[in-house]
Amino acid sequence: MKVKRNTLLLLACLVWSAAGFNILRIGLLAYPAFLTVLNFLLSALVFAVFQRFIFGKLVKKHTARINSYKEERHFFLNFFDGKAFAIMAVMMTGGIGLRMSGLAPERFIAVFYTGLGAALLLAGLLFGHNYGRAVYASVTAHNTLEQKGD
Repeated sequence: MKVKRNTLLLLACLVWSAAGFNILRIGLLAYPAFLTVLNFLLSALVFAVFQRFIFGKLVKKHTARINSYKEERHFFLNFFDGKAFAIMAVMMTGGIGLRMSGLAPERFIAVFYTGLGAALLLAGLLFGHNYGRAVYASVTAHNTLEQKGD
C-alpha cells in the first residue's frame, strides 16, 4: 500500500502522538499520590533529556529523509527506517515488561512515564507540524505554477 510522500509525515505524527498520549496517560494516572515539586522537576528533566537528545533529533532526521525522497508515492511504513522501528519495539517491550514485572515502583512510573510520554507526544506533534508545512509548501508551489501558466 503506497501513500504520498507527505502522508508519511502524517503517519509518523499519528503513531508517535498515539504512543505519547498513552504513555503520558499512564504516568498521569499514577501521579496523584506523588505530587511534589521534586517529582515535577524530575518529570521535566526526563522530558527535556528525551526531547533534546532522542526525539527532537529523530523528528529532524526522519523529516529530512522523507522530504528527500524523489518519488511521490512510498510504502506506508516508510515513515521510519528499521532503526527507528527497532527503537520503538525495544521501548514498548521494555515499558510493558517493566510495568508487568512490578520491578518499577509506582513513583517511577508516575515521574518517568509522564516525562517520556510528554516528549513522545511532542515528537508526534512536531511531525504533524512538519506535515502541515510540507502540505502548505506543496499547495503554494502548485498555485505558483498555475499563476505562471495563466
